[in-house]
Amino acid sequence: MSAVIEIKFFNSFLLKKTNSTTGVTTPAYDGSKGIPQDIGGYPSISHQGGGYDDASSWVIEEARITGGYNNTNVDYGVKAYLVEEETNGFIRGSSLIYSGIFNSRTGVNNSNVFSVGEDITKSLDPSKGTIQKLYAEDTNLIIFQENKVNRALIDKDAIYTAEGGGTAVSQLNLVIGQILPYAGEFGISKDPGSFAVYGYRKYFTDKTQNVVLRLSQDGITELSSYGMRDYFRDRFNNMDDAQGSGRVIGGWDIHNSQYVVSTTTNINSTDNSYETLSFDESVRGWTSFFTYDPDIMFSLRNNFYSLKDNKLYFHYSNSVNRGNFYGKDNNTSITFLFNPNVSLVKNFNTVSYEGSNGFQVTSFASGFTGEDEFNSTYSQIQDTSNVVRSYESGEYVINPANGQAVIRADYQTTFGTTNPALNRYHAGFDRKENKYVAYLVNNSTATQGEVRFGSQLTGIKGFFATVTISTDMVIDANTNQATSGTNIGGLKELFAVSSNYVQSSY
Repeated sequence: MSAVIEIKFFNSFLLKKTNSTTGVTTPAYDGSKGIPQDIGGYPSISHQGGGYDDASSWVIEEARITGGYNNTNVDYGVKAYLVEEETNGFIRGSSLIYSGIFNSRTGVNNSNVFSVGEDITKSLDPSKGTIQKLYAEDTNLIIFQENKVNRALIDKDAIYTAEGGGTAVSQLNLVIGQILPYAGEFGISKDPGSFAVYGYRKYFTDKTQNVVLRLSQDGITELSSYGMRDYFRDRFNNMDDAQGSGRVIGGWDIHNSQYVVSTTTNINSTDNSYETLSFDESVRGWTSFFTYDPDIMFSLRNNFYSLKDNKLYFHYSNSVNRGNFYGKDNNTSITFLFNPNVSLVKNFNTVSYEGSNGFQVTSFASGFTGEDEFNSTYSQIQDTSNVVRSYESGEYVINPANGQAVIRADYQTTFGTTNPALNRYHAGFDRKENKYVAYLVNNSTATQGEVRFGSQLTGIKGFFATVTISTDMVIDANTNQATSGTNIGGLKELFAVSSNYVQSSY
């Protein structure tokens, strides 16, 4: 016994057989092409033997009337579910395809329509890698491949004169028109997250070429060449591309008008490392490193935001401490070189700065020198100084009872801050004429032939010195919160740092 059902688009019949007499009406069917899984409306048919599985029913698609042997064969009709005979799927990562139109006002939605009768595909050079990012700008579609950047005309196609000139003689309405490449063999690698845009400028990175790039009206410019070529070369080379766990995130900081890029290695491991820094167009240079590792960065109106661990953070807020990112306090620091009179061996005796109270010198070190040993080894030697404490953290008084020094954090409680009998001294920076000054105390080991005297106030000897100056917060390693410091989280400004030096007496 069989049931005949008219099927739209397919001139075929469905036959249902069952091995049960308990009223089973839903066929056990896997939903192959063109046939719904739950057909319904079939009568139960008693099992008459034949070796079928007693635990299931089954369905077949039949093109012969009544399904009999050698009965009339009905025409197969339109194959609505099949576009081409070759059913094997493949990915065309360097090609584009577009569907029909979508209009919410008129209710037209052809976004699932891909007409084979129209030219709806555009292919790019597959040797330049897959398409990673699309950005529509006015009448251009900017296409970022792994190793190339192109633009395509949108809704127009220019037809040129027979002489090959650039004057268009007519236009045709096409969704994606002629594809034009930008000069330079640069792409966006596999880091579309590095893309950021402001005005007519687009920023992105090419990790394969070890560069940071800007696309603007004058074409592609290499921003990493502004004093940071070596840094990005080493940074991108050290990222773990083999396991695909290296990540580059970019964003436009509209509050400071800077492009911010964050690189993270081994994001799936506990030993990952990140570095976040910014590029400023006004100085054409990389101005700052930041102590936060964002997942996403973006700007909205005049505010800058980032996301971390599914939480949204508002930057430049006055409701939290300065230097606090994602709930963690961080010291702000700057590292630079003292290198006056480059061929002169110098003794740097002092350090001073102009700015706010609350800065300390965490490191003051000369360049490396060396000495030849009898066993032909070569050792690297440099002069270093003690930490120069800030004006407040280095302040102390002398306890008149025992003559011992008591630091500021203790004497405020013990003696009171207004006790006129106690003179205050400073083991670090002292203030002279609204300028903070300090001696440099050498804490390095004396080398062979070197004479030291004067309570080790010999300064730092060398051609140049590398200096790191930072805020003076003390941060608890467990809570990541500042436990002490000068005006914690407040505004601190640093205008200039200098040093007094003399010629070394060898």
